[in-house]
Amino acid sequence: MQPLIFLLLALTLCVNAANSTNCRCFPGDPCWPSFQDWADFNTTVGGKLISTVPIGSVCHTRGDSSAYNEHACANLIADWGFPATHYTTFASPMASWFANFSCDPFMPRDSPCTITSLQRYTVNVSGVQDVRKTIQFAREHNIRLVIRNTGHDYLGKSTAPGGLALWMHHLKDTKFLDYSSDSYSGPALRLGAGVQGFEGMAAAHAQNKVILAGNCESVGIAGGYSQGGGHGQLASRFGLAADQVLEWEVVTADGQHLIASPEKYSDLFWALSGGGGGTFAVVMSVTVKPHPEVSTASANLTFSGACVSADVFWNIIRNFVVDIAPLVDTGAVAIWAVIGKTFTLTPISWPGGTAEQLQNGLASTLALLEQNKINYAYHIQQFPTFWDTYAAMNPHSNITEAQVGGRLMPRSVLESTPSSLITALRGIAELGVVVSGVSLNVSRSPVPYNAVNPAWRDAAISVVLGTGYNYTNREENVKCQSLMTDVLIPPLTAISPNSGAYLNEADWKQPDWQKTFYGSHYSALEEIKRKFDPDEMFYARTAVGSEAWTEQSDGRLCRA
Repeated sequence: MQPLIFLLLALTLCVNAANSTNCRCFPGDPCWPSFQDWADFNTTVGGKLISTVPIGSVCHTRGDSSAYNEHACANLIADWGFPATHYTTFASPMASWFANFSCDPFMPRDSPCTITSLQRYTVNVSGVQDVRKTIQFAREHNIRLVIRNTGHDYLGKSTAPGGLALWMHHLKDTKFLDYSSDSYSGPALRLGAGVQGFEGMAAAHAQNKVILAGNCESVGIAGGYSQGGGHGQLASRFGLAADQVLEWEVVTADGQHLIASPEKYSDLFWALSGGGGGTFAVVMSVTVKPHPEVSTASANLTFSGACVSADVFWNIIRNFVVDIAPLVDTGAVAIWAVIGKTFTLTPISWPGGTAEQLQNGLASTLALLEQNKINYAYHIQQFPTFWDTYAAMNPHSNITEAQVGGRLMPRSVLESTPSSLITALRGIAELGVVVSGVSLNVSRSPVPYNAVNPAWRDAAISVVLGTGYNYTNREENVKCQSLMTDVLIPPLTAISPNSGAYLNEADWKQPDWQKTFYGSHYSALEEIKRKFDPDEMFYARTAVGSEAWTEQSDGRLCRA
């Protein structure tokens, strides 16, 4: 019997060892680095290692991370909706779903404050060596590694339970260049990985130029925004943010410091330009094409359907969506939403267009409002520059606490069966769901050499849906998430079966996400992922290659 016992023990140890290699090392595991290991690593990165303390700790009296302060807690709750509350920290995800109530300021103060849903440590990156050393440490200790910038992230790609984060937020350098390559010669703007929309636009404006940036001015430009495609109010005139990229400065999983362009490491350049962030390499900077400033016409419109029938209300919306198509095809972008019985246009901007042309394009919608005696708020103006338009007409964006889902609506739907789209959107809105749309046309010829989902080139509207978020009831949020996946998105998919979704504004539980987010490019992207990250150091939810992993209920990342 004794040999059998030893044999069983040996087999158990072998199985445990095998299982341990299938998962990233997690806090509490024997493989987790000691305090001294972390201290030594901190020395190698010049003291830039930060131990996670959730910002909600000031609202709790229990738990390892609790640090209750009544005044600080009140201020935190008051400022919670402002993006700066989160992007100035290294740990707080703006999509609270992914914090999983681990240290929620809205929960009772005697509920425990833990860090189970967040990364344990973060390196505040200031240069290439910080990235190299962090990747090496994560590799040596088999730790989950994530890349984080501002935290604007509906899909939890920059959240790593029990992991280690590279915080790129303070790489703020901007530099104008006279750029020359086989594919482009002219002015260029190099942006550090941490440069946000308002900063990049200001740098461009100082040179009487414009660049692509998001409608939310605090979103980082070089991160998941441009790497995932990136739309904005200049997209119909110039294309997506990924279309503007001239080169990427990166650190690869094996520590190489490379410049990827159409001429050199062209496959990596192609993948980074639209193939999604957080999975191919760590971006240190991006160089983009700026464009000359341009006079811009812009308008805002708000009206309510409370005093008319739902049929009348939705017929006006249908008229608006269809009738602005010619404006969109000549360079305009419209950002609109339906919340309950209220429609808002905030704004429609037409770089290169005139207020008179814009007024003519909106005339039929305004006429319907007048005919149905619907009061509305409306403002239209010609601005000397896009910069002025953006400052005056684009509302400041707060964080979106919602379960998000999306779909790209092809032009064929708008042209041939617009009623099917409106019927679907109406049914969704009448369930109490926020319906928003960005009407645009990014099909400019020639189509740039990049990995942007081909569905973008045929899209007339990027539709994004949002269900409610409950700060104190996880079960309600689970129901809302299931509603998005099982009920809300399918009708939109049914009328656009060959289209896809914008991978940055979509349901993180989207079935068949590989095809939906990446289209026909996915297999090529997988090959590039294997080439530049063969050991799968970089993981992000729904990013290329992520299906090889699964996240356990405690946040542990294991091979599928």
